Amino acid sequence: MPALRTEITEIVTGLGTLGAPDLASLMGPEPPPELRNVDRATWDRLAEAHRSRTNQHDELAAWNNGRALFRADDGLRGRPPRIVEWKGAHRDPAAEAVPADLRIDHVYLVSCKYLSKVLHNASPWSLFERYLSGTAGRSEPDWFDTVAAAEHQHLYQLVRSRFGGGLDLPERVGAMTKAQRRALSAQIPRDWPAECVDAYRELAVTTSERSAERWRSGLGSDRERAAMVWRLLRLGPAPYFVLGTGSRSSLRIRVATPWDWRATYELRGFEVVADGTGQARLSWTAAVRERGTTADVDVTGHVEIRWSHGRFGGPPEAKVYLDTPHARVPGYFPLV
Repeated sequence: MPALRTEITEIVTGLGTLGAPDLASLMGPEPPPELRNVDRATWDRLAEAHRSRTNQHDELAAWNNGRALFRADDGLRGRPPRIVEWKGAHRDPAAEAVPADLRIDHVYLVSCKYLSKVLHNASPWSLFERYLSGTAGRSEPDWFDTVAAAEHQHLYQLVRSRFGGGLDLPERVGAMTKAQRRALSAQIPRDWPAECVDAYRELAVTTSERSAERWRSGLGSDRERAAMVWRLLRLGPAPYFVLGTGSRSSLRIRVATPWDWRATYELRGFEVVADGTGQARLSWTAAVRERGTTADVDVTGHVEIRWSHGRFGGPPEAKVYLDTPHARVPGYFPLV
């Protein structure tokens, strides 16, 4: 249950900051008074998972991460907080500068990331046209139609002919309604024929190349490239903590602000390469140098452009990944 796992990793991380000797001492019939915004139904699910030892590994990792923040000199320094607020499942109406899941004593912001390398799940327009600097528009054109209209239409014609039987579908891919998209997507098999594979490859290559061109063209100055890197890495106006697990170890870092970053580092270059074939994809590299040194450190990641809700099921999204381990990223400081 993904929702339960998220609740465990986030809420138990918050419980770990309270300074209690163990989690069992906090798992009473009601949440501790310091814990806010956790309703009774959520707390009951959490308590039942604790009793049944469901998601025990995630629970232990979250507890230990919360305890680490409680003890850390960069964190709470052994001071039990008065208030631990859980954000929960609601979305902010505006773009989030800081991706916080917990707020402690109105000051300490915590993002919980468990086995995730995703930095952003944005629309292509937000990434390649607005450079992650603002909220999405109410109605954005389909990105595939914008940068690879001919390839998109060709693939649609093949798919419509092969799998659109019984559906009332328009001639043009851009004319499909949300309901028609979902209906068509449901009829496309996992393994589609070779001609569709080839047509999708053409769409992926063209989308990758033209998306990279658009991204590069809007980042002409050093200032614009630096701001892009800060937004990619989610450096916000306030410092915050990222607590979670990586592929092999715990993830416990303090994320700097652009102010901190500029005082310590300089951006030496930012490159974008189109490398999508089986899927529309771009790789990005930021060359960063610590001031007073002579060696650059490369921070690498990639962007995958793909349909939301399956093939043709929804407009494409741009998912941004960090490939460099968090502990090696300039501006991500290990928690001490």
